[in-house]
Amino acid sequence: MEREDLYYVLQDQQKEFEEISGLIDRDITPSIIKLIPLRMPLIITGIRRCGKSSLLSILKTKLKVGKKEYIYVNFNDERLINFKTDDFQKIMDYLEENDYKKNTFFLLDEIQEATGWEKWVDRIRNKYPIILTGSNSKLLSKEISTILTGRSISINLLPFSFKEFLRYKKVDYEPWDLKIQSKIRHNLMKFLQEGGFPQKVITGKKVILPELYENILYRDIIKRFNKNMVKPIKEISLFLISNITSDISFRSLSKMAQVTNISTIKEIIHSFESAFVFFFVSKFDYSIRKQSQSPKKVYCIDNGFITTLGFKFSHNRGKLLENLVAVELNNMKKEFYYHKNEKKEECDFLIKDKLRISQAIQVCFELNEKNRQRELKGLLGAMNKFKIKEGLILTYDQKEDIKVGKKVIKVLPISEWLLKDP
Repeated sequence: MEREDLYYVLQDQQKEFEEISGLIDRDITPSIIKLIPLRMPLIITGIRRCGKSSLLSILKTKLKVGKKEYIYVNFNDERLINFKTDDFQKIMDYLEENDYKKNTFFLLDEIQEATGWEKWVDRIRNKYPIILTGSNSKLLSKEISTILTGRSISINLLPFSFKEFLRYKKVDYEPWDLKIQSKIRHNLMKFLQEGGFPQKVITGKKVILPELYENILYRDIIKRFNKNMVKPIKEISLFLISNITSDISFRSLSKMAQVTNISTIKEIIHSFESAFVFFFVSKFDYSIRKQSQSPKKVYCIDNGFITTLGFKFSHNRGKLLENLVAVELNNMKKEFYYHKNEKKEECDFLIKDKLRISQAIQVCFELNEKNRQRELKGLLGAMNKFKIKEGLILTYDQKEDIKVGKKVIKVLPISEWLLKDP
């Protein structure tokens, strides 16, 4: 790339980045700031359009770094399409020629678009604080891990949590009085249905989510396979988004998509996971072999994708509530599973703490006469098996304590659980 062209793009990107304002602070910001003194490259990954670029701007403001104290480079800029490995040195030359500070922060956006970035980062990491963002698991590949193992920290960013959603809506949930609870329920219903992608929340435009999903599907998934796989991948995609919270197996997907090679099915599923669209929860078993062979339950990173592309909100509120809990558990870095016994009684989530199952959680939109016995049986079955004294049922807005013998089951509105302190 010509030096003059690169310098022009860098100057233009600095100007645009400097003008960003009105951003909503993210829950993860304080944790990232605490990691910066470790002097290791921080790699922020996450699904496309979840707010990674905005997070870089938030961090720049929080760290109080001014002009000539940071360099922002967005490698997803179409003007950098001819960027080559040799051009990294031109970025260093740009800093020197423009009198940047010695300890300049490097804020490198969508770094996976630049070939050979990992060797460059490895070369400069001891001299500069570096924060990277990327949209897929190229950042976590074996090659990169080999170069940066033990010398980088990975952080995953999700779309807005419910706390962040309320922050944008300027809804303060303290004190927890009746008026506030009514506001929270109103916003929870909206969040449950529309999800938390920042651009969708801020603009309210419904077309954003189908366009984003299509973009991810082609750029992060279909792109990895040959043209003959476009139809099967789309069918698998539709099947997954339409069967959220259901247990699936590789063989059932193979049969549905008419792809006989199970390894190919596994690669497709891995691609969806790598692009952060879906994640899968295993059935708990003390035998790792049995655990790996059991069907896995599928969840989506954002409810907005489900209601836009998968199924109608009104008929599947319980599934959307369960998906929301799974996303939150995932965001909390919990190790969790589902439980199903020989009687087919199911508990939605088991939380594993070190070597033991410490918590059992059941999720339903409403606990009523029709489902009460089934939900309690599934939860109690797990509590008895793993010797848990207190269970939890998360609902839309119910609250009560249920005593069964010496065991206690707490029924809570999901809003209380989502808004609790970490």
